[in-house]
Amino acid sequence: MSNANAGPATVAAQARPPVKGEAQSDFETAVAGPPPAHMTSEDALTASPAPAPATTPDSDATPQAAPPSPPAPPAIEVHDLVKSYAGHVAVDHISFSLPRGEILGFLGPNGAGKSTTMRILTGYLPATSGRVAVCGHPVASRGAEVKKLIGYMPENNPLPEDMRVHEYLYFRGRLKEMPRRALAPRIDEVLELCDLKRVRHKIIGKLSKGFRQRVGIAEAILAEPPIIIMDEPTIGLDPHQILIVRDLIASLRGRMTVIISSHILPEIEMTCDRVLIINQGRIVAQGTPEELRRSVIGHSHYELEAAGDPSLLPRALGECDESLQIAATGEPDAAGFHRWLLTTKREDPLGEALLTALTQSGFRVRSLSRSQPTLEDVFLAATRRSWDVTSDELKR
Repeated sequence: MSNANAGPATVAAQARPPVKGEAQSDFETAVAGPPPAHMTSEDALTASPAPAPATTPDSDATPQAAPPSPPAPPAIEVHDLVKSYAGHVAVDHISFSLPRGEILGFLGPNGAGKSTTMRILTGYLPATSGRVAVCGHPVASRGAEVKKLIGYMPENNPLPEDMRVHEYLYFRGRLKEMPRRALAPRIDEVLELCDLKRVRHKIIGKLSKGFRQRVGIAEAILAEPPIIIMDEPTIGLDPHQILIVRDLIASLRGRMTVIISSHILPEIEMTCDRVLIINQGRIVAQGTPEELRRSVIGHSHYELEAAGDPSLLPRALGECDESLQIAATGEPDAAGFHRWLLTTKREDPLGEALLTALTQSGFRVRSLSRSQPTLEDVFLAATRRSWDVTSDELKR
């Protein structure tokens, strides 16, 4: 029998025969809803589901922001570091952290443990205990990777006597796996930075001490490592060369992390962002130069030269500030002017108020000046205090 006269419902039924007795599932009912009243159960089975509504830009769906990337680890992290030699403790449980791009002055007397600590940081010397990480890499287990991140200039910088300056820098650049195409322009750049262009073709063994020091600095920064460690970089340099090295180190701020060990304390104070003082293998003070003045020295100095009744001075000082004290008194000169050294815990300037109080008390002031404690004063006070503590421990 022909199906030519069959209606549309019959054609749909032939295209997808329904299964008798099959009920609409709960999921289908939830999505498509119940069939209309005029639709049979068989028609509902053959009907196509309604398309999902298109998402418009005005919909309430808010795209989720990408999770923030974790912060970069500090350039150097040292935790509970210990190094001992045959019972002698050279580094005694020191801990510190150095942010990226900062310049740190590493100070201490001879034999304090500075060079030992720096050799451990660079991977040249194993630690007895403790943890050291460079840019997040543990030095103990990933020493090869750490050495690629550090430019190191030791105190007695070993340089080949028979090589020319540019030959040595090319040789060191290839050892550091620098590509040949980038090495030549980089050598020109560091020669310019270190004021070595005029001696680039000279044999290193014939150079002066100052030029040899600058060759060592040029080699340390050649591969542009993120961390530079210099042990006594200005030793043997004349004042002009010291200025060049100081400007060079300052130019690295923000681009590289620099650790400098030196006994020239004014250079450290002018160059470094932060100072760490070590003595007998222990950290005895750390912070910015200003923070160290407050924590170690703890007071400001004023030098006063005036004529008047010395018995009235304490009252005049008290009217200005209660913390002002007389630390030392000098003998009067022929004109009757005394010299006094005054101390105060106040950090803000007191000169104008002090001058007013002295004048109102009948003093004739010849000079009044504020003297800031230098980093040398801080260094001497911090190391002396640590020696006193050690002496007390031995007595017990």
